[in-house]
Amino acid sequence: MKPAIDIQHLGKTYTLQASTPYMSLRDALTGSVKNIFQSEKRNKEQYHALDDINLVVQPGERVGIIGRNGAGKSTLLKIISRITPPTTGKAIIRGRVGSLLEVGTGFHPELTGRENIYLNGSILGLKKAEIKKQEAAIIEFSGVEKFINTPLKHYSTGMELRLAFSVAAHLEPEILLIDEVLAVGDIEFQQKCIGKMEEVSKSHGRTILFVTHNMDSLRKFCPQTMLLDKGKLIALGATEQVIAQYVSKHLQTNATMEWENGVASPNRDVLLHRAILHDDNGVSRSRYDTTEKVGISMEYEVLSEQVRFTHGINVYNQENVNIFNAHDVQPDHHPLKKKGKYKATAWIPGHLLPEGIFSISLALFLPNPVDILIHEQKALSFEMYTDFAKLTARGQYAADFPGVIRPLLQWELSSH
Repeated sequence: MKPAIDIQHLGKTYTLQASTPYMSLRDALTGSVKNIFQSEKRNKEQYHALDDINLVVQPGERVGIIGRNGAGKSTLLKIISRITPPTTGKAIIRGRVGSLLEVGTGFHPELTGRENIYLNGSILGLKKAEIKKQEAAIIEFSGVEKFINTPLKHYSTGMELRLAFSVAAHLEPEILLIDEVLAVGDIEFQQKCIGKMEEVSKSHGRTILFVTHNMDSLRKFCPQTMLLDKGKLIALGATEQVIAQYVSKHLQTNATMEWENGVASPNRDVLLHRAILHDDNGVSRSRYDTTEKVGISMEYEVLSEQVRFTHGINVYNQENVNIFNAHDVQPDHHPLKKKGKYKATAWIPGHLLPEGIFSISLALFLPNPVDILIHEQKALSFEMYTDFAKLTARGQYAADFPGVIRPLLQWELSSH
C-alpha cells in the first residue's frame, strides 16, 4: 500500500524585504535619475519556514504535529492542502484532502450555512447528491440548526467553527488536516470533535494530521507525533516520548530562588529569603532520577514574637496540572515561633513522579480560615528522568507509565 502522504526534502522559503522609508516627491525624482546609472540595492532576507522535511504517513494513521509558534506547523499543512507551493522538494498526496486550517476557510460570509455546506462540498469535488446525503448529519453535529438558513456573516466565531468542522468531518475526504482552530470551541465541543475524528479514522480509515498545543488531546488521539522547530523536523515517534522531548527542550528549570530584600508577609512578621531544590546530600540540582527523592527547602526570617503559621507547597506538571498540594502540621499543633531565622524542608519521595518537568509554588499560611502570609507561585522547577541503564526502578520494565504520578506501592501476595 502506498503512503497517503509522502513528503521528500520539502522546503519553503520566503523573501523578506525591508520596507521603503518615507520619501518626498523630490527624493523620488532624484532617486529615479540615480537609478538610470546604478541598479537599486534593497535589503532582502531569506526566511526558511520549512527546511528539508521528510515524512511518510500511511493511510489511516493519526499523526500529531507540535512545536512553538513559528515552527512551521501551519506552513506544512498549507503545502499538503495545496494552498501554497513548496520552494524545494515535493509532497505527494494520495487522496482527497479536507482541511480546517483557519475558521471560515472555504466559506462565503454572504451565503447561508446550508449554502456554504454545498459550496464547501463542491470545492472538495463532490456531487450535489453526495453532499445532500450527508446534509442532515452535518447540520445535527454542528448544533447550529436554528441558524442554518442565516447568512454566515451573522454567525459567531464558535458557530462558524462548529459548522466548518462538521463539514470537514462528514464530507469524507481521505486526508483530514486539523489546525489549532479547535481551541476556539468550548470544551464539550472539543471533546465531541476528538471523538468524531477518532470515529472516522478507525471506521473509514482516514488519514489525519492534527496540529495542537493541547497535550492531553494529543495523547488521547495521536499514537505518533512529530516535533517541528524553526522549520526543521526534530523528532518523529511515539507521542509521549516526543512530548517529553518538546517540554524538556523548551521549558527551563530553576533549582534556586533568592530574594535580595526578601518577600514580606502583609504585616511584615515573616520574610522569605531563599528557596532551593536539593538532593539528600544537600546539593542543589534541577534534574533527578525518578528513583530519587527531591528536597524543597524554604529559608525565612521571623521578625515578630509569637508568630504561628504552617508551610505549604503546590506541585504542577509540565501541562500546568496541579498534581498535589502538601503542608506540614496544623498551626494550632505547632509551637509559636520566636524571632529568628528558620529553614523548613519537605521531601517528595522517589518512585512517585513520572518523567517530565515540574514546578513548585511555595506558601506560608494559616489554613482555617485561610490567611495567606506569603505565596510565591512557580518559584522553582525541575526535571524528572529515568536512567534506563540502571533499570532498578521497576525491575527490567522500561516502558512509559501513564498517569500524573507513578507510585511504587507495597504489594502483598498470599495463597488461599
